[in-house]
Amino acid sequence: MTVSTCVSTDKINIGRVLIVGATGFIGHFVAEASLQTGRPTYVLVRPGYTNNPSKASAVKALQDKGAISVHGLINDKESMEKILKEHEIDIVISAVGGANILDQLILLEAIKKVGTVKRFLPSEFGHDVDRAEPVEPGLTMYKEKQKVRRMVEESGVPYTYICCNSIASWPYFDNTHPSEVLPPLDQFQIYGDGTVKAYFVAGTDIGRLTMKTVDDVRTINKNVHFRPLCNLYNINELASLWEQKIGRTLPRVTITEDDLLAAAAENCIPESIVASFTHDIFIKGCQINFSVDGPNDVELGSLYPEETFRTLDECFNDFLVKLQTEDKPAANEVPTKTHVVEPIPIAATCA
Repeated sequence: MTVSTCVSTDKINIGRVLIVGATGFIGHFVAEASLQTGRPTYVLVRPGYTNNPSKASAVKALQDKGAISVHGLINDKESMEKILKEHEIDIVISAVGGANILDQLILLEAIKKVGTVKRFLPSEFGHDVDRAEPVEPGLTMYKEKQKVRRMVEESGVPYTYICCNSIASWPYFDNTHPSEVLPPLDQFQIYGDGTVKAYFVAGTDIGRLTMKTVDDVRTINKNVHFRPLCNLYNINELASLWEQKIGRTLPRVTITEDDLLAAAAENCIPESIVASFTHDIFIKGCQINFSVDGPNDVELGSLYPEETFRTLDECFNDFLVKLQTEDKPAANEVPTKTHVVEPIPIAATCA
């Protein structure tokens, strides 16, 4: 399926966008989508970011597409005020990770002081944190996001909260970025009885549709919920879909509620946070156990009925292509290894 991008032809009235966390997992989708709209897109980079090869490469890739990098830290109020003023920023989108959630309070102070920002999107890009209640250590992150929400609301700065639910991939409970990892090839880990459903959204759609909301008056001071019915799956259905792609069945191993709670209780950061969120999604049903008809809620499909989502079926096709590409030996190469899914290396700390 080809999903159209929303390219603006009005180069005069579109707002200037500053993206914080543009080299991160969600941030790069948002930054690329902003660039595709033709908006002047600024990305905040830390001083000395070139010492990190992966971040330097990510920034260079965005610059090659037209992004303008500005140096600063969101917890430096004066530098942020200067950036917002000098570049006449209209829209600020934050996609910072969990360790920097509360730093957004200083960014908010700068936004409020400047007084010219027309919309602020704090780092959400997941569940509605006022409704979800994961166990620790995920709960602490949500409480921090709630604190940011309350301060944003008190500030008077127009805002939008993006509640896009799960990324379109296999939801490993022990990996922070499962969308970068192939679905299982040895066995499926099924959470509970495997019947609790969740919404899955492709990263490109998260970026593209987020950018549709930033100057839509209907999304001012609203929670924008991504609930594509075409991508409403439980874990058993996900397993069956992947089996169809690879042409074979795999054994299924049950990960019980107690297993997930034990993984969360180990307090290994960030793995235990992911385990606590997995429990909230696939045991408690945090994405489907409430309606979105409140005065502060809007559902993205009702806002933009003409828009389509990339289906999970299509995303799994991409994984299949990746699998076939990785397994295909180069010319004159004798294949000697069996494909095994390996987790992404994660720097963990355990309390």
